[in-house]
Amino acid sequence: MALLPLQYAVRNLYRSVSRLVQLILGSALVVFLAMGAHALNEGMRRMLAASGSEKNVLILGAGSEESTQRSEIPARAAGIAEASIAGAYAPLGVRAFSPQIVHMTEVGVAGIRAKAFLRGVDERALLVHPEVVLLDGRFPGPGEAMVGRHAWRRLGVDADSLRPGNTLQVDDAALRITGVFAAPGSVFESEIWMNLHELLALARRETYSAIVVRLDDGDPVDVELFTRQRIDLELSAIPEKTYYAKLSWFYAPIRWMTWATALLIATAAFFGGLNTIHAAFAARVREVATLQAIGFSRAAVFVSFLQESMLTSAAGTLLGAAALLAVLSGRVVYIGAGAFEPDCGPETLGVGLAAGVLLGVLGTLPPAFRCLRPPLPQALRD
Repeated sequence: MALLPLQYAVRNLYRSVSRLVQLILGSALVVFLAMGAHALNEGMRRMLAASGSEKNVLILGAGSEESTQRSEIPARAAGIAEASIAGAYAPLGVRAFSPQIVHMTEVGVAGIRAKAFLRGVDERALLVHPEVVLLDGRFPGPGEAMVGRHAWRRLGVDADSLRPGNTLQVDDAALRITGVFAAPGSVFESEIWMNLHELLALARRETYSAIVVRLDDGDPVDVELFTRQRIDLELSAIPEKTYYAKLSWFYAPIRWMTWATALLIATAAFFGGLNTIHAAFAARVREVATLQAIGFSRAAVFVSFLQESMLTSAAGTLLGAAALLAVLSGRVVYIGAGAFEPDCGPETLGVGLAAGVLLGVLGTLPPAFRCLRPPLPQALRD
């Protein structure tokens, strides 16, 4: 089969510059939306997956297994749990039982007040969350706090405002920042950690939100058995991985809404582009018939159409990918559970490439079929 030269397809693209620009922008929009939806969903999924450890078990208040913020457990439960549960991780004799309180309130810094997650902890929090690494400074003591590396984005201030040595205002308390920490991919990176007992006083509560237990050779079933035996404490146990998996399920409607919105807008852009291609091909029925009359087959003409469409969608794919990297790369998106960076890695770029190829092929089929369907004598007369 003799194919039409590639230059023929390239030259046809420039017959109408305005139409070419319209097709490239339409393709770029579809690719941008497909990549954006994947980047947001994958970023959120990875954040929730990275926030749980297989070795950790959360002890929460009964009936609050889906939210540490709503959970309340008696302070005395921490000591009772530590004395009753065997098999906990215990480096240098310090058992990894970390009582914590999670509290959202307004935080003032650099003249700006904004909502932030505060987590009250003691040093044992580093035993149950080994992914937390101090990037600068030290762990906070009374009257002090350390901040996640993305906390400044959530507060809407510049990063220098949360450097060690600066001060945070939480209600009537001024907290000196002593450190900046990272916990790659987890929900902790947008939080502010401070002394457990000080946060209890600031939040005006006497109960913890949760006790995080890190097991060594222990069994999560033993922790669950303990919570069932101590019905006076009204506790419940759930593996940390399971907790964040349920949290991921809670956010599933948001992820589906992201895909649905992207699909609706992309569909409108696709059919707009399809209409433009159809008009362009329909005006060339006689030209296509002439090509067939001088010896080129329908398949050869179809391949030429496909080349035009693929070149256009390739340009749109490059433009859409560049726009996505410019808009989302390095950004942080906040949800109730924390903050995450959209995933702009190879998988997302692969989704954009697949969308571009699919767009090029599907965009060619209907108009090419309509253009090549008439019998040759009829096409030459038209």
